[in-house]
Amino acid sequence: MNFLAHIYLSGENQGITIGNFIADGIKGRKYLSYSEDLQKGILLHRSIDSFTDQHPIVRQSTKRLHENHGHYSGVIVDIFYDHFLAKNWEHYHHKPLNEYVSEFYKLLETNFEVLPLKIQNMMPIMISNNWLLSYATIAGINTILEQMSRRVKHTNNMDIACVDLEKYYKEFEQDFTVFFEELRTFSKHKIISLS
Repeated sequence: MNFLAHIYLSGENQGITIGNFIADGIKGRKYLSYSEDLQKGILLHRSIDSFTDQHPIVRQSTKRLHENHGHYSGVIVDIFYDHFLAKNWEHYHHKPLNEYVSEFYKLLETNFEVLPLKIQNMMPIMISNNWLLSYATIAGINTILEQMSRRVKHTNNMDIACVDLEKYYKEFEQDFTVFFEELRTFSKHKIISLS
């Protein structure tokens, strides 16, 4: 899953939310140097990624992209799934997406000192371009994928992945809807088990 899903699946605990958000930058046992709630967020993130990567519905989604995107299919599906979460946000949360996203950006700014350097450097770009809110539209997703395509060292077609999104839009949305219900349940149980 991508940024928005990880943040959402953290629940209401701010420490878990920050930990979940920064987890990709924390390798191995380095998570042990963080506060207890941030540790829980990092471990939650890792569990969500494992659950997602092994899930047959997610594999079904990535298979649709494999011919055109190979190794990057999983990354692209993560972005597509964030699109469907943002687009259908009112089904998942009582706060409007723009308000939820704005509160998350403030949370990052308030806790800037605990963020890894890479996240500190990325955060102003993320906020000024309002990545999380932009996920709600295909145009926004297209911009994100174009930016990612330029940052990746190897040759890739991420900049044209929205062609596949539009071609299989209903199928991807159906995959997301069914899978995300399972992932929500999994994440709630995981948070309880980490307490």
